[in-house]
Amino acid sequence: MNLVIFGPPGAGKGTQSAKLVKEFNLFQLSTGDLLRDEVSKKNEFGNKIDEILKSGELVSDEIINNLIENKISNPQYKNQIIFDGFPRNLEQAKSLDNLLKKYNQEISLVINLKVDNRILVKRITCRVTCSLCSKTFNTFFDPPKTCELKGCEQRKLNKRSDDNETTIVKRLKTYDEKTFPVLDYYQKKGIMKNIDGMQEISAISEQLFTLIQGIRS
Repeated sequence: MNLVIFGPPGAGKGTQSAKLVKEFNLFQLSTGDLLRDEVSKKNEFGNKIDEILKSGELVSDEIINNLIENKISNPQYKNQIIFDGFPRNLEQAKSLDNLLKKYNQEISLVINLKVDNRILVKRITCRVTCSLCSKTFNTFFDPPKTCELKGCEQRKLNKRSDDNETTIVKRLKTYDEKTFPVLDYYQKKGIMKNIDGMQEISAISEQLFTLIQGIRS
């Protein structure tokens, strides 16, 4: 069973993916994490990606597809992947189908988290991360509290450089223009379900668990 969790930046894809990973023993494949991992290497390739991310533009399909295939081709993750933040446009959706077919896999369910853009800006611009355990908080919706990892009393709360209103508004505009056709693509396949992403986190999780249990039964 492979899943796609779909929605604009700040819709809660990462939060819900983490819960699904724990509940169903799945592997979360986040393109954002893959890209940030490359950026952290501070080589020519990583610096190029960093410039693109800071500008609010989308990274090229070629770069994304190569990073994705490295994971899909790993037998350890076969039919156990949650695609978080991918695909972002119609071409990527079709490429993903081809890549999965190449390794005898398919998408079982696409989850679309729907959230108002005004709320998304609040969620993203107020996001901070613990410097020690990487737990994410939101100074507006989820004020920073004690981390789960012992020793985080000495933490710093970091803010990503691309989490600013100008970049976020540009990312949301790019999302509207390039990724909505993906919804129609999966809708026609009959594998997409819309979820109200404005609900409490636990309420969203409950709906997702029910959907997935229905597929697996």
